[in-house]
Amino acid sequence: MLVSVALMASGYALLLPVVPLWVARGGTGAFGAGATTGVLMLTTVLAQPAAPWLLSTIGHRWVLGIGSVLLGAPAPLYALSAELGPVLALSAVRGVGFGLATVAGSALVAELVPREQHGRAGARYGIATGGPQVVLLAAGVAMVETWGFTAIFVAAGVAPMLGAVVVLAIKMARGAAVEPGTWSSAPVARAAVPPVLAMLVCSIAQGGLVTFLPLAVPDAGLLVALALFATAGGAMGGRVLAGELVDRLGWGGRLQRPGVLAAAAGMGIEIVATATGHGVLLVAGAAVVGIGFGLVQNDALTGLFGVFGSARYGAASAAWNVAYDAGTGVGAVGLGAVAEPFGYGAAFATSAVLCAAAALRRR
Repeated sequence: MLVSVALMASGYALLLPVVPLWVARGGTGAFGAGATTGVLMLTTVLAQPAAPWLLSTIGHRWVLGIGSVLLGAPAPLYALSAELGPVLALSAVRGVGFGLATVAGSALVAELVPREQHGRAGARYGIATGGPQVVLLAAGVAMVETWGFTAIFVAAGVAPMLGAVVVLAIKMARGAAVEPGTWSSAPVARAAVPPVLAMLVCSIAQGGLVTFLPLAVPDAGLLVALALFATAGGAMGGRVLAGELVDRLGWGGRLQRPGVLAAAAGMGIEIVATATGHGVLLVAGAAVVGIGFGLVQNDALTGLFGVFGSARYGAASAAWNVAYDAGTGVGAVGLGAVAEPFGYGAAFATSAVLCAAAALRRR
């Protein structure tokens, strides 16, 4: 499962900063560039609530495999046009695939291991999904300059398709199934609010950072690559740390507020870095955002598994993924709408304020 998810995530991560750059070089402004990520995340979020029902109907492996194919197959077609309309259409299809694959993947974290190992299993899942981002968020932009957009689009299509083949090797326990879960009671809904909110605001921050940093510092290719590497690596490290703290020390539920505050601080550093052109601050701020988001990701996922219970792991996975991907979309489109008239510093400041407000919210 981890190999399959890593291949799927590679196709996603490779194009996340590349597609906005593709349409920007084709003449689209900041809002249009952000809209490519926004549409991807919109259809992702629209597909995710249906995933628990599909998991219970056709099974985890089919959902993960179909999602990987839908994510990968359209990617090479980006090379046909840099016009905004066709790019948005392809992004919409890929978003459906990503939505199905991500819910299936994180639900499998809970299905394949005992509950007392959810924290560390979530950390391993974070490595599988975060590892490609550590390398490819940074490398994608750099590789475009060397090999061109078409080669990157093809590579981003092949990887998820290979992941769909690997799905065949996943062995499910007999009787393992996910019941179609819903937010069926007020106590469950209330308990789910803090982790979902923490995920939402942190993903807004990182989604805006990944989408607009290459545009905010256009002449600092190596520094931008290092910053994207730092934010992805920080997120993976934060998830591993959170997994150990949750399972070994019982700190579940205590890591979300520090993580959100770290994301706010990191975005504050990015404001200074983009204004002054200070390279060290640019990389450091991105790393801090990543670490904070990594802590939140793992703590929120294991917390939602506990809130929803074993019969509704699919619903817990859907809630977590909807918050993650809706935030990424809002970070791209919403912050793009701020950046267009007011500049990228104002967009980063908006995300920092949202994170700080969520951290200071009373439970």
